[in-house]
Amino acid sequence: MSAPILRDLDALRAATRPWILAGETIGVVPTMGALHDGHLSLAAAAKAICDRVIVTIFVNPKQFNNPEDLKNYPRTETEDARKLERFAVDALWVPEGDQMYPPHFATTVSVAGLTDVMEGVYRPGHFDGMATVVTKLFTQTAATDAFFGEKDYQQLMVVRRMAADLDIPITVHGCPTIREIDGLAMSSRNLLLSDRARTTAPVLHEVMEQIADGLRAGTDFQALHTKAVARLERAGFTGVDYLDLRAQDDLSALAAPTRPARLFAAAWLAGVRLIDNIAIGS
Repeated sequence: MSAPILRDLDALRAATRPWILAGETIGVVPTMGALHDGHLSLAAAAKAICDRVIVTIFVNPKQFNNPEDLKNYPRTETEDARKLERFAVDALWVPEGDQMYPPHFATTVSVAGLTDVMEGVYRPGHFDGMATVVTKLFTQTAATDAFFGEKDYQQLMVVRRMAADLDIPITVHGCPTIREIDGLAMSSRNLLLSDRARTTAPVLHEVMEQIADGLRAGTDFQALHTKAVARLERAGFTGVDYLDLRAQDDLSALAAPTRPARLFAAAWLAGVRLIDNIAIGS
């Protein structure tokens, strides 16, 4: 059975009011649509622990610093709703633009520190837009729990910081990255890859695993980094925005995994920007 698609805030609040009065837990899965198995795994995680589940679909213009990127972002609402049927979620929140940003909207949520590196450097304004819309989604849905994929690990960290700092009574769950059989991290942007680029894309994860193996064997990170970038360029990647080793708890840069760490990457392939990260133990 299809979940109702709600498009205005009054309808959303009418749906959630009985759940709140009954003391039920509400899980929210924020997405920008073009759902894949990674998103669906978040819906499944929410269903496993929450009484009610809302999946949100909103292509947030404030997260895009490139208008062309916003224009090209996949929009597949009908297919998304069909994919969610088997999870029996309770509602889809698909707001129109004016429901999220009405005339004279003038507030921005900004998180310092965690946003000063990696994606924050290469996508100016992205995290402000993300934090603003997620804050609104949390308050609009009255969710008790929220579910985010670890593929966007920096985003997960920013959301947790924002919720804690603003005293939003919600538990933010990080869920494992879901990968294709060849190792490529699932992403809505993968739909933009040509067939040829799609066969090359898994090289990013391969070189990251090679770096991880080298670090565990005690090899110098800078040497591994140089070799990895060269391999990506030979494979057809046209630019590496970053390939960083950072602490898992605060994203500080590391020269070696002397504490629990993650390797983060963002690289361009055939005009599509791919990101990934993997955990590396101390």
